[in-house]
Amino acid sequence: MVLSRAQSESSDSSVHSTFASRYVRTSLPRFRMLDESIPKEAAYQIINDELMLDGNPRLNLASFVTTWMEPECDKLIMASINKNYVDMDEYPVTTELQNRCVNIIAHLFNAPLADSEAAIGVGTVGSSEAIMLAGLAFKRRWQNKMRAQGKPCDKPNIVTGANVQVCWEKFARYFEVELKEVKLRDGYYVMDPEKAVELVDENTICVAAILGSTLNGEFEDVKLLNDLLIKKNKETGWDTPIHVDAASGGFIAPFLYPELEWDFRLPLVKSINVSGHKYGLVYAGIGWVIWRSKEDLPEELIFHINYLGADQPTFTLNFSKGSSQVIAQYYQLIRLGFEGYRNIMENCQENATVLKTGLESTGRFTIVSKDRGVPLVAFSLKDRSRHDEFEVSDYLRRFGWIVPAYTMPPDAQHVTVLRVVIREDFSRTLAERLVFDIQKVLQELDALPSKFLVVAAGDNGAAEKAVKAVKAGDSDSVILVKKAEVETQRKVAEAWRKFVIAHKTNGVC
Repeated sequence: MVLSRAQSESSDSSVHSTFASRYVRTSLPRFRMLDESIPKEAAYQIINDELMLDGNPRLNLASFVTTWMEPECDKLIMASINKNYVDMDEYPVTTELQNRCVNIIAHLFNAPLADSEAAIGVGTVGSSEAIMLAGLAFKRRWQNKMRAQGKPCDKPNIVTGANVQVCWEKFARYFEVELKEVKLRDGYYVMDPEKAVELVDENTICVAAILGSTLNGEFEDVKLLNDLLIKKNKETGWDTPIHVDAASGGFIAPFLYPELEWDFRLPLVKSINVSGHKYGLVYAGIGWVIWRSKEDLPEELIFHINYLGADQPTFTLNFSKGSSQVIAQYYQLIRLGFEGYRNIMENCQENATVLKTGLESTGRFTIVSKDRGVPLVAFSLKDRSRHDEFEVSDYLRRFGWIVPAYTMPPDAQHVTVLRVVIREDFSRTLAERLVFDIQKVLQELDALPSKFLVVAAGDNGAAEKAVKAVKAGDSDSVILVKKAEVETQRKVAEAWRKFVIAHKTNGVC
């Protein structure tokens, strides 16, 4: 008998198994481009496999950004993904849809417009760009006014609360505007209108009010701020205006709190920004800024171009961007209508109440968020003598939940909170499940040694007394020192070893 062996070809074309391919058996370069191409199937598989390590967007309760849309809207997005929004002459219908969105949102915010009058506004990539544009308009109007009066215009400032989103700090730093922040205090985690007005001077280009604080979802009192500013403007002869950062609350207040005066019904509100990709219910990448009138947007900030085929006015920080999100926003506005948005916001509010009630029932948390505001729940541990909010956040990730823990800004930086944002796709069942998992996390943490070394000031042998003092709220007499990393790991390992032994059962699985 003759034994023979067929020689296998070296080409990957003979290998039908994806994971036997040489392309997935070697590490890909992280700093330089590959010298040779790889098959499209291999490229897809490699990237798809690595993306599996990302978190689940639906369980990312840290984000305000929309993570679910209807399949019909997904189809519109994919059909328009290759359209450049800035090519208005080539895509006139897309431009018309953007203009319709601006008009609809302006009327939603009670802009003083006639029924058929076009609103002044623009679509952006998000509220950060919208705020930059609004801030530039305020700065230019202030500069023009000061020059006309023969006064210096080199030291503009803006007044905000310390709770503002980081984009306001970016605006101040990038465009050389002094940021005057109203500090927070215990139990009051938004800007105090009275203190804000006290900071206003002749160089203040505007006061920024937040409709839906990132920290606890609370609405700032824009009506009171407007009334106080009107009084101060009359006394001083200034005309300090207001900008409302309604990134989160702009698509909530009109539907849940229609009687609340925060928008263009107030005479000093000159511009408003809102995130379409938050409670506007569109995927990430769309924001809006609306001005009260043409006079509030200086003409010299608007550029006119014609190299794309026709004269096109543009006022944006970037140029090219996709059209998909603009089209998706218009889809939501006509698909849902006022009734649909109201139903969704009411449902979010009800689920926030379910979560809040469940957390309160544990007896372990203090609720920091308010009932009136963005549908979210911010909460702190009542007893932090053994474990803190950062540990709760870390342990929740083991169940798939992404719940952020963070400290408050000055002067409330000693307060640490956890925050759960309730979005459209966060159901009541998920809210109940989250409460259940939080309870399991608390039970696990209770079985572990404390991450702190608790020392009573002036009494090194009174650890038990110190723990009681912390639980009673008398933390001033106690020093909490974080344990060394090695010691913490050793004690955690020992605690788990005892736990496993105690629950070990005989027999073969």
